[in-house]
Amino acid sequence: MDMKKVFDYIETLRPEMLDTLGELVSCPSFRSEPEEGAPFGPAARKCLDKALEICGGLGFKTNNVGGYAGTASFTDGESVLGILAHLDIVPAGDGWTREPYQTTVEDGLVYGRGTMDDKGPAVSVIYAMKALKDLGVPLKSGFELILGTDEECGSSDLRYFMEHEKMPKWLFTPDASYPLINIEKGRIAAHFSASAESESLISLHGGKTVNAVPASASCELRRSEKISVKALTSAISTLGISAKFSVCENGELIKISVEGVSAHASTPDFGDNALTALIKLLAAVIPDDPAGKLLCGLNITFPYRETDGESAGVKACDEISGALTLAFSILDYENGRFDGAADIRFPVCESVGSLSEKLGAALRKIGFEPDIGGVEPHCVPSDSPFVGKLLDAYETVTHKKGECLAIGGGTYVHGIPGGVAFGCEVEGIDNRIHGADEFIGIDALIENAKIFAQAIVNVCG
Repeated sequence: MDMKKVFDYIETLRPEMLDTLGELVSCPSFRSEPEEGAPFGPAARKCLDKALEICGGLGFKTNNVGGYAGTASFTDGESVLGILAHLDIVPAGDGWTREPYQTTVEDGLVYGRGTMDDKGPAVSVIYAMKALKDLGVPLKSGFELILGTDEECGSSDLRYFMEHEKMPKWLFTPDASYPLINIEKGRIAAHFSASAESESLISLHGGKTVNAVPASASCELRRSEKISVKALTSAISTLGISAKFSVCENGELIKISVEGVSAHASTPDFGDNALTALIKLLAAVIPDDPAGKLLCGLNITFPYRETDGESAGVKACDEISGALTLAFSILDYENGRFDGAADIRFPVCESVGSLSEKLGAALRKIGFEPDIGGVEPHCVPSDSPFVGKLLDAYETVTHKKGECLAIGGGTYVHGIPGGVAFGCEVEGIDNRIHGADEFIGIDALIENAKIFAQAIVNVCG
């Protein structure tokens, strides 16, 4: 089959693709309270029903899997390829200059919540399928589109799907970045606690989510001869900390606030951790206080500006997936109790069990009781025929070099054997995913459909 005919036909489908994307974006399909037949809320179920209705109208066979997910296909027999997209979204949030739940086309861009994550890519898959079906492109193996509805909140849709349906041998999700992600680091979420009364420290708060570098932190201290605005300001000046401190006095209390720079936990070196900056200061000014001694231990184990886990005894690196990263992300102190959390992303040469043992020992050594869990790394060999066929599709359509990527974050296929992430973000373009005025380019919508059509032919043709 001459793929140029397929690509030319896809070009003619622009109006239909934009209409379909508009229909899906109009469903505010973020997770809400479950109802009968709607495990993630009525809006998510409505969006799934609409997508399957559209696919049925294009002549595809569809299957609703308990309201958790759905499939669409036009091939017979067992599917060897699955393309996994999701219809759920995060709520619109603030700051939009366009209506988030309807598509707005301006200057070749389509704005709306989900246009890039992940309704736009799903539409590209649907119309790649339509082109192959309408033109009668011969395929030797079956494939199917799998539409999920809970990617943003833990992927329980996939767990249900795999309990009730057979997952194809090969799988890709257009819910990440080009060219192709074949390695996703493992992740450990470590929670730890300790108790200590304090004569100096009243409260401490830093960080809200375990998977982010905290941009702010604060504490309250009791004023004393050793603890004064002057003494704290002097200590700050000697510590060489780039995060910004402010110190103010209110009667017998002194409040310290720190402003740093947030970053995703998978790239903690891009941030400036306000929490570890505050801990470094407190370890210097109240080292003999019972709570201060615990803070000294944390300062030694998770030093300010260290992100490779060396001081915690978990440093690791390999050639194919890179170095381990560690973000100390949460610490609260109230009523004599510390509760903290850290996020680790680790390479394929390590395991949850090994790192949990090492980190647990380091935390117990400084007086904290750990509670550690995680998921193993995900890896599909870069020299697998499946990966090669996807990269060939990318190169054929874009005329750019295809290569495999390793990332610290997790995608929709993490933990699913044979699964890789293939599209649709490209380097240098901020599509404002999860932010205000999310968008996808119309040309990108079309190009993605061509890439997916070529990929289907490469794998199944």
